[in-house]
Amino acid sequence: MNTRIIEHLSSMEFRMSASTQTIASEIKNSISRSSRNRKSAVQLLEKIAEAVGANADASLVKNELALLKQEKHEMEVQKKLAEALELSQLINLLYSTEMVSRPLNEDTSTYHNQYPIGSFICPLCDEMMVDPVAIICGHSFERKAIQEYFKRGNYDCPTCRQDLQSQELTPNVNLRSSIQEWKKRDMDWKFQAAVAGINSDDPFRENKAFDDMQDLVEISEYAVKAAEEGLIPKFVESLKDTRLNSVAAEKCLYCLAKYCEDHKLQIVDAGAVRRIVKRMYNGETEANSVSILLELSKTETLIERIGNTKDCIPVLVSLLSNPNPDTSSKAKAVLQNLSSNTHFAVKMAEAGYFQSFVARFNQAAGQQETQALMAEALEKMQLKENSINDLKDKQFVHNLVHLLSSNSPAWKSACIKCVKKLVPYPKMVKRFLSDPETIPLLLNLISFRSDPLLKQEAAEILALLIEACQPPQFQMYQGLQELQSQHNVGLLLQFVAKFDCQFKVKFLHLLLELGNKSKTAQNIIRSNTDAVDNLFSCLGSDHPSVRKWAMKLIHCVSEDHPDGVPVPPSPGKETAINTLASILACSPNFEERSLAAGIISQLPKDDIAIDEVLRKSETLKAIHEVICNSEEEFGVIGASTNQDKSLLENALAALLRFTEPTKPQLWRQVGQLELFPSLIRLLSTGSSLAKQRTAIALAHLSRSTSLSFAETSIRLKQENSMPLLSMKKLFPNMSWCCSGSADNEILCPLHGVACSQRLTFCLVKADAVKPLLRTLSDTNSGVAEAALMALETLLEDHSTLSHSNASAAIVESEGVVAILQVLEKGSLSAKTKALDLLQKILNHSQISDALFQRCEGILIQLLHEDALRKKVALVLKNMNILPEQSSYF
Repeated sequence: MNTRIIEHLSSMEFRMSASTQTIASEIKNSISRSSRNRKSAVQLLEKIAEAVGANADASLVKNELALLKQEKHEMEVQKKLAEALELSQLINLLYSTEMVSRPLNEDTSTYHNQYPIGSFICPLCDEMMVDPVAIICGHSFERKAIQEYFKRGNYDCPTCRQDLQSQELTPNVNLRSSIQEWKKRDMDWKFQAAVAGINSDDPFRENKAFDDMQDLVEISEYAVKAAEEGLIPKFVESLKDTRLNSVAAEKCLYCLAKYCEDHKLQIVDAGAVRRIVKRMYNGETEANSVSILLELSKTETLIERIGNTKDCIPVLVSLLSNPNPDTSSKAKAVLQNLSSNTHFAVKMAEAGYFQSFVARFNQAAGQQETQALMAEALEKMQLKENSINDLKDKQFVHNLVHLLSSNSPAWKSACIKCVKKLVPYPKMVKRFLSDPETIPLLLNLISFRSDPLLKQEAAEILALLIEACQPPQFQMYQGLQELQSQHNVGLLLQFVAKFDCQFKVKFLHLLLELGNKSKTAQNIIRSNTDAVDNLFSCLGSDHPSVRKWAMKLIHCVSEDHPDGVPVPPSPGKETAINTLASILACSPNFEERSLAAGIISQLPKDDIAIDEVLRKSETLKAIHEVICNSEEEFGVIGASTNQDKSLLENALAALLRFTEPTKPQLWRQVGQLELFPSLIRLLSTGSSLAKQRTAIALAHLSRSTSLSFAETSIRLKQENSMPLLSMKKLFPNMSWCCSGSADNEILCPLHGVACSQRLTFCLVKADAVKPLLRTLSDTNSGVAEAALMALETLLEDHSTLSHSNASAAIVESEGVVAILQVLEKGSLSAKTKALDLLQKILNHSQISDALFQRCEGILIQLLHEDALRKKVALVLKNMNILPEQSSYF
């Protein structure tokens, strides 16, 4: 029986021992995991109480804490620091049950002031050892420190100063293990203290805890423990408390997101994204703010929640320009992760970042509905130059243009509106024209059965593309080559003829832009008789835009063409000219009047029927009105707008037809209108082109008068000097410059007899010489040439002119100085005319010695110009400077 009792007792002791070991293991595991969850700590306390037969209440915890603190103090006194650390961990475990509050004066952070223990510190470098090694005398040091000690020539132990027979180093494995174990316990202790501090309500303790925790969670083990302790909501909440260390809290969140996918969902659920975005929106961007979003955005299931967070995408876009390159690059990476969602890519573009938009659009190749939606969104966005740098991507442009081939009218419409939005930017024009599909697909929209609005949009885009393309580049693109073919130009002309006014305007604009860049297109339009008839019929349209664009196109295909305007055959020709005259005289629109004047100036020169229609029309009166009104409104100030200036310039161009010396029926009408004073004033107030055309008109009028006197002189000789009175009766409509009438006794200084300023035109009598000479200073345009041509008419051979008096009139007006200015700075053609005029002046007039010497110097310089050498040499010969046998001849 005793034996059986002993056996039972032994068995009972074994079970008691096993139970104790299990509880001890749980305590150890709880401490090693830094498990500070209250519920777990209470459960563990209950097991301990049950094992010792006590109640798990506050009194038990209080008694145990007192015993543990006393024992811990004894261990510290005895320098048993490892045991003291274990007791400290047990104390914190009991505090985590929250049955007893920790005293306010108890500082849990003071433990590390007593640690690490001295044996862990290297005597040489005074730092905790990582790779401890023992030397032959038994003392241990950090490997690198003792090696450097020996390299310096030392052969003794740094601690005991014993001479060493060998410098052999032996790894101190036990010491290294002890150090690692101490470090592990130290980090566990810090973690427990940090958890307690974060859960406290004391901001000072919380900030200290955040500082410690941000270093601990860089180790994945503690990052997992922090999540298990339920600290993620605490970290997120601290971001909105200005008293707390938000920088450390963000770093903790970053580490938690970095080491575990499960943590990311908890972080998002806790509202971290919204809190971080709000901080960045307010300018509180820290290094880890964007890093957290970058880690979270790597998880595909979280992308939608991140992108949908208010202000998230605009804030990230704003960070792209952050001066910190790390911040900007991470913001860009987040945006790239979010751009897998089409809606988010569009939001990025709306915020001004188009790289992700372009990439997403290209990725959606083949998904025409997605691309159409993106194109529709792009059409509504505000674009800047940096946006265009992203959108000019070659693949993006190709994919966008290819969308025009869609079978869906809605998708085509979205695409064409988007293209129209981009065309005004020169960089985009180059991309569109370089893509081989652009022009053919736009032509397909125009040619084949489709929505009329799409046709109009396509025509407008083509016009914008052509307008933006410079003439040298125009022949580079295959699409533009096809556009100016006979078939395509003819097709566009058909649309002008067949469709309503709004349609006509779009295609007239397109044809105009094509004509402005292509001589081929101009010739195709000119040669199409039906098209020309239709264009002139548009001049009578009640729709102002149709009338204006038709006139622009007629002017375009006529300008600089040797045959002038391609007028329709009679009676359409007469109708067309009268319509133009009516527009010039009556239209309230300045641009229409200017175009009408421009077309009139380009009417075929040798058509007598046109001359007769113009003579009978109100054209000349309208021109007179334009010139007089321009003088009255702008005077010495000049034309106030380009539109007013253009009207005056074109009216003067039309006037040139009326001043042609070979058309006496027309230039006599000019004399009757007393237009000469206004023309002379324009030499001072007009634009360069207006001055040029005015000077040409004056030259024509002067030559016309000269021819009329030459003809009269010939007839007088043939009829034995018929009396002047009889000649007036025979030629009542003749304009007489030189007249012996008693009604006009003002002597012309050039002609020597009185001449009527109203019926004839004399440059000297009209005081036009000085204004013409002043215009010679305008050497960069054709003004100087025109003025020289007018002045030269004074020296043309006819019976009533005195070359000496004409030359004297030019010299007295300082004309030689003005001519020399042309010889110094003028164009080649202006210099040629100036030399001709100078030679005639020098042949019939004397100039001062100073002027003669200046003239000589300039002419000698001109001898180096091959094109002028012979003419200059002739002038110098007449001046007796070069001999007749000079090599220049």
